[in-house]
Amino acid sequence: MSASEFTKRQRQLRNLVVMALADGSIGEREVNLVAERCHELGLGESDLQKAMEFGLGDDAALELPVNVDERNELMQDLIRMMAADGHLDESEKRLFALAAVKMNISTAELEQLIDATLS
Repeated sequence: MSASEFTKRQRQLRNLVVMALADGSIGEREVNLVAERCHELGLGESDLQKAMEFGLGDDAALELPVNVDERNELMQDLIRMMAADGHLDESEKRLFALAAVKMNISTAELEQLIDATLS
């Protein structure tokens, strides 16, 4: 894996952790989803630890990709994380909406991503 690909995957994991912690806590389902996604991304335990530290830090924020495929992957991960605990918290919704706006994702694109992710 190239250095840029590795960095992209680390960013993806950090973003997932930021969403998991958006409501102020992280439940068992969310922990399991983060760990599973870490494995899928080909990252290790130390990467997971660093992502958790980042998410718990005062400067935790989503790092939004520019590439269309990467931003779609991020939005799908965020959707899965929001749904993981079965409760859509207001802070999660705001973070998701802000990410969509900042990445110029239209309502139609967003609905398509949500449908594809949850089906």
